[in-house]
Amino acid sequence: MTDARIDELGKCYTSVIHDVMRAGGLRNFTLPPRITPLQPEGTLCGPAFTIEGRMDETADAHETLLAWTGLLSKCRPGHIWTAQPNTHLVAQMGELSAETLHRKGVLGCVLDGALRDANFILKLGFPCWRTHHTPRDIVGTWLPKAIDVEIMIGDVLIRPGDWLHGDRDGMVRIPVERLDEILEQSVESMQTESKVRKAILDGVDPQEAYLSFGKF
Repeated sequence: MTDARIDELGKCYTSVIHDVMRAGGLRNFTLPPRITPLQPEGTLCGPAFTIEGRMDETADAHETLLAWTGLLSKCRPGHIWTAQPNTHLVAQMGELSAETLHRKGVLGCVLDGALRDANFILKLGFPCWRTHHTPRDIVGTWLPKAIDVEIMIGDVLIRPGDWLHGDRDGMVRIPVERLDEILEQSVESMQTESKVRKAILDGVDPQEAYLSFGKF
């Protein structure tokens, strides 16, 4: 079953979650700005299924496709395909792969790398985060190294099962052991921000609003 916290966290916005984690003493949890959403109007959140890979131009087409389809088979429903391919030369997601993952109940993908077949994926509605697009695929050039391992994206360490949350403002990594705490505080923070917003709209001086609610 899909974790019920996905829906609850999805109602939050990334900037509030960021501020809660910063206030809680966490560091190095914001993914680099090169990684952007294909569908910026949406929110993607959930636990990470981590993948690390490598370029290998000595591999043959069958070897790479066998390894790739094996990856698709292993990705778990209710998770986000989260990949550090260690290359920007070849696309790490395309139409058929997105169709496969979407049908399995995978929530979306986050790639420190390229995407292709963007128009098809937009029609499908499979949430994707990527650095850029290229028509070049992995056939004969790229192989996975490991799944369910710690990966680095920029200065962010993502462990298997850590949570990701992203919207138009960017994406953050939430340590799984602090998820419930951060979720609760994020909901509370949004409620406080609503009070500040109402005060500002009612004409309250911004500094007075900040001093009254301790937030701005």
